[in-house]
Amino acid sequence: MNLAEAVSFSFQALKANRLRTFLTALGLIIGNASVILVVTISLAGKNLILDQIRGIGSNLVYASAEVGSQNASQVQGDYIKLADVQAIRDTLAGRVVAATSVMTTHDDIVVNGKVRQVTIDGVDEYYAQVRHLVILAGRSFDASDITLREHVAMLTDKLAVRMFGSQEAAIGQTIKLFKLQFTVIGTFREKTSTMEVGEIADETILIPVSVIRYFIPYERVDPTYIEVRDAADVPAVREQVNQILESRHRAGAKYQVHDLTAILDTANQIANVLTIVLIIVSAIALIISGIGIMNIMLVTVTERTREIGLRMAVGASRKEVLLQFLVEAVLISLIGGTIGIIIGLAVPITVTILIKQFQVPASIHIPVSPISVIVAFAVSFTVGVSFGLLPARRASQLNPTEALRYE
Repeated sequence: MNLAEAVSFSFQALKANRLRTFLTALGLIIGNASVILVVTISLAGKNLILDQIRGIGSNLVYASAEVGSQNASQVQGDYIKLADVQAIRDTLAGRVVAATSVMTTHDDIVVNGKVRQVTIDGVDEYYAQVRHLVILAGRSFDASDITLREHVAMLTDKLAVRMFGSQEAAIGQTIKLFKLQFTVIGTFREKTSTMEVGEIADETILIPVSVIRYFIPYERVDPTYIEVRDAADVPAVREQVNQILESRHRAGAKYQVHDLTAILDTANQIANVLTIVLIIVSAIALIISGIGIMNIMLVTVTERTREIGLRMAVGASRKEVLLQFLVEAVLISLIGGTIGIIIGLAVPITVTILIKQFQVPASIHIPVSPISVIVAFAVSFTVGVSFGLLPARRASQLNPTEALRYE
């Protein structure tokens, strides 16, 4: 009996017990579908997290003064100044896209008839570009707004809606800050929310840094952001920014200069570990299904003892009996594995189609890993061979005479 005949006989045996075959393969269906879905979900989650971090700026370097126990005059002198930011621009002109200043304070304004405190950030014309702000209505600041100290303002999208009903309606309106009238020229939101960890909150107003300078007691840029032109140059630029700041201030002044590289690496490592853990959990399901195949095949050998004896009596060798039962186990495993793979692929493909149909933001991407499909199929074959070998060996080692007398 050759392999083709073994496959044919195995199909006939499996068709004779379709329900049993399906229930035996069900574990592999669930296991393989789980492997593909787990890898897909892990990759999608990993990409989403990394894209969110990159949305803040993977090439971003940010710096602020490290204030210790110095006296007040030393603290004020150590703070980053507008001139320091300009020195960074001049020194690193060929290596950075832009450097921007942020000065932050607070003021009370009237929102829906109630006085409430809001965050006011003084920024320059580079801020929207470096911080990847999304301009929803109107425009952002330009160089003339900063140079001429124009009384103009930009509102976060939520604040614009609360104050004027919509973002478009806010454009051209006036608000009172520091007892002065400011004209709203734009509304915005962060491309990737920093969850109010940074200088932008739900209710934040941006005004020119050249204007806010007159409403705070001393000049303090905190933080300054630098967008590096080349991602590979980020560590070197980070070190040079620190050197520039320290060289322009008193000896002993310290500055915290950071980038998002460490955060990206950590997020990537966490995502990889999570993927491995989830795959191990799915592998356990595959092992359990393999044990189920072995158990059913052992029962099948017992039920078909007379058949095995008859085959051996008419000339079938032990090797041929072993081959037939091993092929049956592999077929059950591959059938279940294939159905599981189809289900595992159908889910992300369907979700992708629905995302496109309902025009969900393009930042949501659900990848399908070809490696997961190959691994799932290989595992199905391995499970069939590994857990089918014992029942097949038991069948091949039966004594023909005793097998024929078996009731």
